[in-house]
Amino acid sequence: MILKNKVVLITGGAVRLGRAICLELSQGGVQLFCHYHSSSEAAVKLRDEIEQGGGRMHVFQADLTQLSGISATVAEAMRVFGRIDVLINNAALFYKTPLGSVTEKDWQTFHDLNSKAAFFMAQQVSSPMLKQKSGKIINIGDTAALSPFPAYLPYSMSKAGIIALTVGLAKALAPHIQVNAINPGPVMIPDHYSAGERQFSINQTLLKREGSAQDIAKTVRFLLEGSDYITGAIIPVDGGRAIR
Repeated sequence: MILKNKVVLITGGAVRLGRAICLELSQGGVQLFCHYHSSSEAAVKLRDEIEQGGGRMHVFQADLTQLSGISATVAEAMRVFGRIDVLINNAALFYKTPLGSVTEKDWQTFHDLNSKAAFFMAQQVSSPMLKQKSGKIINIGDTAALSPFPAYLPYSMSKAGIIALTVGLAKALAPHIQVNAINPGPVMIPDHYSAGERQFSINQTLLKREGSAQDIAKTVRFLLEGSDYITGAIIPVDGGRAIR
């Protein structure tokens, strides 16, 4: 895929990994449709930064845990750009839920955003992609999908769903749409982690260091412009954590 002028819809694109992905892809000349939920100030700041650099970015607020928010996001992207060439399912929630303290609300929250939203975004976006007989979908997973974190089981299970979603979509949308996932390891470790928790995460990798948001963003870019012959792949960008 040649990136220049392609329309990329990214969820949760205003901060953290989403921001890095937007900045990386803007260098390739894409037109960005950036969804955000609560990070309005960050979204506007990122849009201004990208447009000052000669890029184009439209920002849109929606609650993707509601199907109405998903429909509104896709409809607005089509209204603004007339097409969608790439969907990046990046929006997700992550917090600790030790076994014994998990509530039904915790369970519902993780699955509504991390799993359900990704599915219905892909379902809605795939329709115009199939009509144009081209498109790519990239889902952002986690190493926890394959090696669940004991204190984060609802989160881990929601990310395991992303793996099944990726493989299933790759089969259902072939041959015109390629669908892949990236499983980050300890990348942008949360600020609330203690020094011990941070070091534990790093020690779980073979490379014994934290990854960067750029490691993920560059992998996204490779899947878009580096090859059109990859689909159904789950790519670990985790410093070797998955095979440790």
